[in-house]
Amino acid sequence: MSGPNAMNPSESPVSSRRDFLKTTTRTAAGVSVLSGITIPYVHASVNDEVKVALIGCGGRGSGAASNALSVGPPTRLVAMADVQKNRLDSSFDALSSKHPDRMSVSEDAKFIGFDAYKQAVDMLKPGDIAVFATPPAFRWVHYKYAIERGVNIFMEKPLSVDGPTSKRMLELNEEAKKKGLKVAVGLMCRHCRVRGELYNRIQDGAIGDLILARAYRMQAPVASCFSKRRPEDTPELIWQIQRFHSFLWASGGAYSDFFIHNIDEACWMKNDWPVEAQASGGRTDRGDYVDQNFDHYSVEYTWKDGSKFFFEGRNITGCRNEFSTHVHGSKGMAIVSTAGHLPAKSAIFKGQTRDSSATVWRAPSPEPNPYQTEWDDFLDAIRNNKPYNEMERGVKASLVTVMGRMAAHTGQIITYDQMLNCPYEFAPGVDKLTLDGPAPIHEDANGRYPVPLPGVNRDREYAMADVVVPKAPEPPAAPAPAPAPAPAAGAQKS
Repeated sequence: MSGPNAMNPSESPVSSRRDFLKTTTRTAAGVSVLSGITIPYVHASVNDEVKVALIGCGGRGSGAASNALSVGPPTRLVAMADVQKNRLDSSFDALSSKHPDRMSVSEDAKFIGFDAYKQAVDMLKPGDIAVFATPPAFRWVHYKYAIERGVNIFMEKPLSVDGPTSKRMLELNEEAKKKGLKVAVGLMCRHCRVRGELYNRIQDGAIGDLILARAYRMQAPVASCFSKRRPEDTPELIWQIQRFHSFLWASGGAYSDFFIHNIDEACWMKNDWPVEAQASGGRTDRGDYVDQNFDHYSVEYTWKDGSKFFFEGRNITGCRNEFSTHVHGSKGMAIVSTAGHLPAKSAIFKGQTRDSSATVWRAPSPEPNPYQTEWDDFLDAIRNNKPYNEMERGVKASLVTVMGRMAAHTGQIITYDQMLNCPYEFAPGVDKLTLDGPAPIHEDANGRYPVPLPGVNRDREYAMADVVVPKAPEPPAAPAPAPAPAPAAGAQKS
């Protein structure tokens, strides 16, 4: 695996920037080079109409489908699936209004239930696209079936929420590569043209050696990350799926689902994945809220060369907001993003401050929308039979995000290898859930759910009394030092 996104903590650091640039491919026109690639043989020709099935019809799924239907030559939505009919109907109405000439979803192509994804995918042929935008807990289940059916896949981030599902996704991806399937991951900032240009400049030495990154996503509570008690007339499993940002099994919580973008773009600029994380965080007085999230997180990631990446996350009303990523080098600093996902407003400065008089480079405006450019790139690869598989780096970005979250939730230093090999799977039976069945976790007698207790639960992020949790293996003990050799006869002691 090679290229600027092929980052692996086990790889040895490059000896110099010049050597690095000899052994890695620069981002072309700001588009990320893709990891884990093979030459595909399943693709649509340039003039073929590509059919799309949407699985997961919430806001992000509807947005991804809209982006897919905005690409030319024509794409066409032919099937939709969700566990909630009202959400599917709302998505269908919105997409029909915006893309009336690209919609071919009949009533018998709208599928409801946990097996609905199979029925939707079955309406596709090789070269078509399945869009997976359900809560991340179901990602590996859907990916496995799409691989079996031989269709191309777009899936939203994150791709995994714990160690076992991360491993499973990597294993499944080997099968996808053997079949030559195109696989896209919704970390759209990797397809931002100005961030791509910034990446190239950083690799060319514009800020010297990158020695520090810092990122912030500090905001009011977003989406369903805070939840009050479940209405009595709503089944617990359906309610947890409706409020999936509140539950670690479903989404990885607010940390995984929202903070992954800043974490990923900082790692992209460094061209490496952190090897360990330590963190702190907590819950303020939350009143009747029963979700599993912390309000605030402060994480120190360490790359293998010893350089640091500090991430600050917060979901509290009334506090100062910031949504940005910055990197600092031995010769200067750069803004990766300063106002959310779009526009990035990337820039490079001499020195370590954002002094306009010291500007070296600034991104041109207006910027193309990365939510759309990721689909432009994906469809271009499908139509022109270009290598395209973003799964491996998507899983690594998800795993590094989980690593920081677990460090905060347990109060321990968590390494990349520990996280990848952590035996605890939040929802091991997620592929067997039914609409009227139990949820992976349940509320207690007071209507509350288990929350992380740093220092108390040190090998897992939360505990339930009636759930058996596999214990992580203890790290091997350090070998005893070898005994000192006996002094030679006649030697003097010093």
